[in-house]
Amino acid sequence: MSADTDIQLSGPFKATDGAGRAHDAKAIRIFDEGYGAIDVYVDFSASISGLHKDKTLIDAVLAQLRTVGYKGPALSAGDPVLQENKLLVLEAPDAFNTFAASKGWKDLAEEFGGE
Repeated sequence: MSADTDIQLSGPFKATDGAGRAHDAKAIRIFDEGYGAIDVYVDFSASISGLHKDKTLIDAVLAQLRTVGYKGPALSAGDPVLQENKLLVLEAPDAFNTFAASKGWKDLAEEFGGE
């Protein structure tokens, strides 16, 4: 998680899944640039295997994002191929781009918009 291309949106927090189990999230982060669609990465301290589509867990991440200023629609489960044992990848709606830009994210597609 110490890559130079990451923007950390949140530090550690607790997230509860649909079965009522608490999970320690280490951080929520995004890459600093992309082409419109943003994947949101949530790093956990322990395995969350099998919970990548858990609505309650995803809602807990959304609640944490709201504490740091995100006001848009909900995020959804990301591509199953991107999920890892201690990593939850969520797909952000287009409305997330404005929030991400306020945190330093750069939309590379805008550079080609005038051509």
